Amino acid sequence: MKVAVFSTKPYDRSFLEAANQKHHHELVFFEAPLSQETAKLAAGFPAVCVFIHDQLDEQTLSTLADQGTRLIALRAAGFNNVDLAIAQKLKLTVVRVPAYSPYAVAEHAVGLILMLNRKLHRAYNRTRDDNFSLIGLLGFDLHGCTVGIVGTGKIGFCFAKIMNGFGCRLLAYDPYQNPACLELGVQYVELPELLSASDIVSLHCPLMPETYYLINAESLQHLKPGAMLINTSRGGLIDTRAVIQAIRSGLIGSFGTDVYEEEENLFFEDRSDTIIQDETFQLLQSFPNVVITAHQGFFTRNALEQIAETTLTNITDFAEGRVCPNVVS
Repeated sequence: MKVAVFSTKPYDRSFLEAANQKHHHELVFFEAPLSQETAKLAAGFPAVCVFIHDQLDEQTLSTLADQGTRLIALRAAGFNNVDLAIAQKLKLTVVRVPAYSPYAVAEHAVGLILMLNRKLHRAYNRTRDDNFSLIGLLGFDLHGCTVGIVGTGKIGFCFAKIMNGFGCRLLAYDPYQNPACLELGVQYVELPELLSASDIVSLHCPLMPETYYLINAESLQHLKPGAMLINTSRGGLIDTRAVIQAIRSGLIGSFGTDVYEEEENLFFEDRSDTIIQDETFQLLQSFPNVVITAHQGFFTRNALEQIAETTLTNITDFAEGRVCPNVVS
């Protein structure tokens, strides 16, 4: 099948081409993201392969359908960037990668916790400048801390197992209780109770209408003063301005995030020679108790191999008329 692959980085091409050795699709790579302006590049392609910041709104989808596209293959788990109602109306099939490596994201969340707690980023920079003072680097034992996990799917469960290994007490908030988490000793509570009792709160839930701005000025009023907040899920789960106010007031002791609600204008590109115009992001970067990474939680060899294989298997299922288990309805 002829596939237009958008938002292509060198690593995307490398892993997709390796996985394609057994699928034999015709992959044509475009560095540009898919949008209303670039949709014409997919003319004559029955399938497009897209990433999280490609914009598949009504106009883009209509252009694709008019040009002969029938399949939208997401090489990601999330699909909030696709207007599913319009896709269904246009008879476009949407497939995704529901799971690749939950360990990758869970381990990255733990990395942010360790960095913020033990000030590893600051210690690294100090020692490179021959400054060996320990003042300002004081942390705390994770053992015995209460960790609140918001969302206990595959990633949340992996995160819970890691933190259980540290000897933490585990609380969770999720409309659906994961039996594996219950077996691990996780206690399910309502969100206000989780926020008020947790020394560390880590977000692992999908971005949906009901979770948009789950962490906001109102919910933050329940947060335990000085708690650490971690987000490796989706930027829209957090009202960034409310979080900034909570950092300023000392309510949030430290904040680590791998995502940002306006990240599509920033992440995955080298902008070191430009002036960032997003004042909210610039302010967030300025705090010494904040660590931001650029949506790299998924970025492991294992995850990229699985993403490529599942994406191409989805395309093969569609091309050969088989039922694909990863269709987004």
